Amino acid sequence: MTVQIPLSEIDRARHEDLGDGAWTIAPDLAYLRLSIVNVVFFGMPGDHAEWVLIDTGLPTSRSSIVGVARSRFGSDARPSAIILTHGHFDHVGTVLELAKTWDVPVYAHPLEHPYLDGTASYPPPDPWVGGGLMALLSPLFPCGPIDLDTRLRPLPDNRSVPGMPGWQWLHTPGHAPGHVSLWREADRALIAGDAFITTGQESAYEVAVQQLEMHGPPRYFTPDWEAAERSVRDLAALSPELVISGHGAAAAGAGMRQGLDRLAERFRETAVPAGTKYVRKPATVTNGRAYQMP
Repeated sequence: MTVQIPLSEIDRARHEDLGDGAWTIAPDLAYLRLSIVNVVFFGMPGDHAEWVLIDTGLPTSRSSIVGVARSRFGSDARPSAIILTHGHFDHVGTVLELAKTWDVPVYAHPLEHPYLDGTASYPPPDPWVGGGLMALLSPLFPCGPIDLDTRLRPLPDNRSVPGMPGWQWLHTPGHAPGHVSLWREADRALIAGDAFITTGQESAYEVAVQQLEMHGPPRYFTPDWEAAERSVRDLAALSPELVISGHGAAAAGAGMRQGLDRLAERFRETAVPAGTKYVRKPATVTNGRAYQMP
């Protein structure tokens, strides 16, 4: 049975309330909580031409995202790019509509492209990973691909992030084959996506109350736990100062790093749902295109 790692000594990242669920956590970083998931805005307030949206939430998230963008960057603001950490339904819910509205490219790791160009579906979620109602309901969550057509672009080979100078993308698979996290060495800021998260995503109660805890990736949608463990270890080795994940509040400081280190060290005990199907046999990517099912 898996257990969470509580972060009793953690420092929540400094927050400036922007209203409507949005928070500034650094001069050029803000995030918006959308029901069960976060989206991130990169860029200095008022700079209507030089900002980037990271992930796009649920299908119902468009008006909230556009509202925060207008408030933060200007009424006519549109990003220079949309970056996707991965293609799960709660991270791409409005990407088609926003990319068309703003007429901007969408960047993702090439291993995510089959799920973003209409080619392939993700493996089905595992509702038997434990933890609560969200896991049990996971078979109802969409797994099928979307088709971004000509707007879809690969992230640059040199690991730079379009529109985000000073940042680099890191391949952090496990939760998805082309999952990426974004890292800025200058201030040790980490946009982790779902490589690890700071709340329990399997429980509807924990999703609602957002108790600050260090967790591995959402269990019901993670098909390769060995890769997920390697990714958490790689991110912990960076010793980040500030993290914002796809689910949960932003966190900072020594307590956060200690929690992340403990998660990396005790990943099998604390994150992996023992005996479930993707633990017994991971779903892996074949020929760089789609999952090989167990």
